[in-house]
Amino acid sequence: MEYLLLLASFAIILTGALLFTNAIEWLGHKLNLGEGAVGSILAAVGTAMPETLIPIVAIIGGVSGSDEVAVGAIVGAPFLLATIAMALVGISALAYIKRRPQGKHLDVHVETLDRDLVFFMIFFTLALIVGVVDVPQAVQVGGGVICLLAYLYYVVQTIRNSGDVAESHEMDPLIMDRRADKTGGPPNPIMVIQLLLGLAAMVGGAHLFVHELLSVAEHLGVSAIILSLILAPLATELPEKANSFFWVRDGKDALALGNITGAMVFQSTIPVAIGMIFIDWSLDKFAVASMLLGLAGGAVAYWSLRHNGQFNKPSIAIWALLYLTFLAFVILSGDTGHTAAH
Repeated sequence: MEYLLLLASFAIILTGALLFTNAIEWLGHKLNLGEGAVGSILAAVGTAMPETLIPIVAIIGGVSGSDEVAVGAIVGAPFLLATIAMALVGISALAYIKRRPQGKHLDVHVETLDRDLVFFMIFFTLALIVGVVDVPQAVQVGGGVICLLAYLYYVVQTIRNSGDVAESHEMDPLIMDRRADKTGGPPNPIMVIQLLLGLAAMVGGAHLFVHELLSVAEHLGVSAIILSLILAPLATELPEKANSFFWVRDGKDALALGNITGAMVFQSTIPVAIGMIFIDWSLDKFAVASMLLGLAGGAVAYWSLRHNGQFNKPSIAIWALLYLTFLAFVILSGDTGHTAAH
């Protein structure tokens, strides 16, 4: 039954992602936002909700070991985005090269993605430094406040510099109102209902996935640190991966990559701020390793977009290698049931 529910959660998340991406495009269209803002803010924040709830719930729970679970969920999500999610975009572009009008080239708003990746690397590095250096509590809280203010600044700058309104491609009809006039768009109430249904399905599906994954892992004897750093973030990152897959398939690269890089910015500021302000932000060796490899993945994405305008096979191979390196580190460490504070 646990394995069946695990598969059912996949279907729920994918269905929610389809509803959400379709509605978020119409919302951005009606708000006259550029594709950069739609992908980096609306889609990214919405689909980042499931994994952001995990550390919040862990912190509120206050049970023994909850801080470690929270830290693992916070730093694990950006690591997966900077490796597996990036690789998926590249693989999708290559897989649908004949269907996509731009082929394997990624048609993106470079300024927005540059800003996303630079923000991510700056504040993820800040989180890493605060987590490994023995700093006073006041400095830790101050770092959290800086992260909050930085994200507000990022939102303002992204809206101002998000590119032209996306009218170059034909808008797909709203799933819940396919007969609506495409010029005027679907009625706002129906659009909002579909948006909320999609988001609710993603959140519910992600939590079902994590719950059943925990049960299966318990039977297999997998330790908590592996769950918090790898399995739980992998489950809750499925919405980003699904959304971006569909957008890359349809040639909407700005939305696809903005969805991932925007989530990287969100995850490296808002959840990190929550961690710094409300818990002891102490990073063990597994968290440090995942953050270093995540920063490397972000650097590869920046270089690939800046110099090639595409995610080629070498880039995809590097992202896969970074993820496998972390898995090998966890397995070879042999003491995954314990943490080592700095």
